[in-house]
Amino acid sequence: MNHIISYSLLIGGLVLLLINTSSAQTLDTLFAEYTNQPITIDGQLSESQWEQAQIATDFWQYFPFDTSISKLNTEMRVMYDEEFIYFGAIMYNIDQERSYITPSLRRDFRGEANDGITVVIDPFLDNTNAFQFGVNPFGVQREGLLSNGGLTGTDLDLSWDNIWYSAATQQEGYWTAEMAIPLKTIRFKENSSAFNVKFYRIDSKYTERSSWPRSPRQFSIITLAFMNRLIFAKPLHKEGGNLAIIPYTLGRYASDKTEVPTTTDRTFQVGGDAKIGIGPSLNLDLTVNPDFSQVEVDQQVTNLDRFEIFFPERRQFFLENADLFSSFGNERLRPFFSRRIGVARDESTGQNVQNPIYYGARLSGKLNNNWRLGLLNMQTASDKSINQPTTNFTVAAVQRKVFSRSNVGLIAINKLPFENSAILDTTGNLFDSNRVLGADFNLASKDNTWNGKMFYHRSFSPDKEKQGGAAVAQIRYGTASWDAFATLQLVEDTYTPEVGFARRTGYQRVASTVLRLFYPSSKIVNNFGIGLDFDVLYSPVFNRVTDWDVNLLYNLKFQNTAELNVRLRREYIYLFDAFDPTNTEGLELAAETDYTINRMVVDYQTDFRKPLFFTLGSIVGEYYNGNRINLEGSLGYRFQPYGALSLDLAYNRIRLPEPYNDGNLVLVGPRLDLTFTKNLFWTTFVQYNNQIDNLNINSRFQWRFRPVSDLFIVYTDNYFPDDFVNKNRALVVKLTYWLNI
Repeated sequence: MNHIISYSLLIGGLVLLLINTSSAQTLDTLFAEYTNQPITIDGQLSESQWEQAQIATDFWQYFPFDTSISKLNTEMRVMYDEEFIYFGAIMYNIDQERSYITPSLRRDFRGEANDGITVVIDPFLDNTNAFQFGVNPFGVQREGLLSNGGLTGTDLDLSWDNIWYSAATQQEGYWTAEMAIPLKTIRFKENSSAFNVKFYRIDSKYTERSSWPRSPRQFSIITLAFMNRLIFAKPLHKEGGNLAIIPYTLGRYASDKTEVPTTTDRTFQVGGDAKIGIGPSLNLDLTVNPDFSQVEVDQQVTNLDRFEIFFPERRQFFLENADLFSSFGNERLRPFFSRRIGVARDESTGQNVQNPIYYGARLSGKLNNNWRLGLLNMQTASDKSINQPTTNFTVAAVQRKVFSRSNVGLIAINKLPFENSAILDTTGNLFDSNRVLGADFNLASKDNTWNGKMFYHRSFSPDKEKQGGAAVAQIRYGTASWDAFATLQLVEDTYTPEVGFARRTGYQRVASTVLRLFYPSSKIVNNFGIGLDFDVLYSPVFNRVTDWDVNLLYNLKFQNTAELNVRLRREYIYLFDAFDPTNTEGLELAAETDYTINRMVVDYQTDFRKPLFFTLGSIVGEYYNGNRINLEGSLGYRFQPYGALSLDLAYNRIRLPEPYNDGNLVLVGPRLDLTFTKNLFWTTFVQYNNQIDNLNINSRFQWRFRPVSDLFIVYTDNYFPDDFVNKNRALVVKLTYWLNI
């Protein structure tokens, strides 16, 4: 079996190389005029320079169709001086009077239920990485980083923050926007004379999304395969250095009543970050005694899985150029996962706890048009109460562009506990180091029809039981009518990426999905798809297939943006370990037993443009030796532009034969999000989870008193829900200030 998959990986790699010959798009160009006169960012486009600027117009529809010019005319102009690139946009309407939609006044809006204009900038012309800046008719900003060619919506990270300026005004029959992007904010090669750009507009009333240049609707609108060229009248130059200091100070009060006696913590803490430009294209990020208490709390899930659940990174320090490290591997197999740093596991409770970070340094960015470099080093503190030694984490990654949009990369990861910490593991031995080396090839054809990945990673440790490898080859073919995906994986049971994420190990996997899409002539249905999906896992250790599933797929997308997905699933599971299907510490199903089950999975989301909207998902059918009814979704109401009230709900009714536990698992999460102004926010999120017997309250106040400078007040409480007895609580007041030097 190993030889079969090894040969398959080799053949897959050759295929990836051969198919990277798709034709490229024809670029249109837009000229940016240089100006010596200041431009006031007031959203008016009243300066005379705008009248002389070249106009990008004739935006193409992306949705509901992609074969015609947009019904709504949009004009984009670009100018620049020694400090800024300026974008001026006019968005015309069909109606002279109309209202616009925004979920709130909170920064970094996203989704189809928004009006907005967005600028995508690719300074290195690589169609792989880019900056995104957008504004809506209410003047709310959003900025983010695009990676991996913008293949999917998950390749846009809106957690990245930086300084730039914008304004918008609503006029009769149109709205206008101005943006000023500091040259210091973006990375580019010195003396660059051209960028790749894309502009796209979302109009909620007419359910139209449009872009310049045209972007086929079978791909994400943010895909970087389809870009036009922005030409500067004279080469760009960065004046002076680029240095930002971001200190913080905070006060924290915390109490823990689960300890006997009750413990309290009153802390005053200082620390901060620094961003230092190294040349025009590299950035050195430094952090000392970082704190992440203001980061939005994770949304809890009901855990019915045998394996670890993945939660995304939200901490600001780890975000810029994060794809240099996180793009290695795939969604199930990441050699590096930044949330392993600064988070430790308390083995006595099974819970993750914060592990203080002493310092961190990261050098990342472009060496030239073809090479990218990432270096990361961080040191965490020891915690004898949970048997955690002080640990150094080092990561080095390099990426080389090949062909038109593809790349090859190498990564090395080193986790080194300090032996002189005198902290021993449960066997009485000093903690071992852990290393991972890996090589990835990422395919992205010129026209985005073919995408894929091939990689091999290997872990190293003094413990031979933690030395193993993981190899993967996967390919995707996408057109307007077909979406096909296939993957081959081989993961040894000794593969141990301690600073990564491996959902499971010790298997060989073959999986594929084929979906046929149809576009009827209808005022109600935009498109629908019918497909087949299968997934098979084989265990060399048990010398047998341990998991397989076959799915019949039906997807339906409406013209009003609502969606319906139905999946009929037949599944086989072999339990190689004993397992409680309710995860409620009941009697476990015996190891080395197997189950074949049938179930139906349905997901539906309404038109999010309406003030009242909801999503609903359900799984109904057999569940191991019993049955399960699952209902989960969210209900939201938008009272724009000042916020939204929402309710997340998950219910699982599990019925198993005696003597196994039944389960009625409930997770309820009401959330109130108020945006009093574009700079003043308050969010309260309550989560009741009877699976872990906890009621959590997280309330966060944020005042952005100047660009990227904030005052946070964060209150967190945890209770036993039956008697409302407090477990622990914390109050944090934190002040951050962004200082450009």
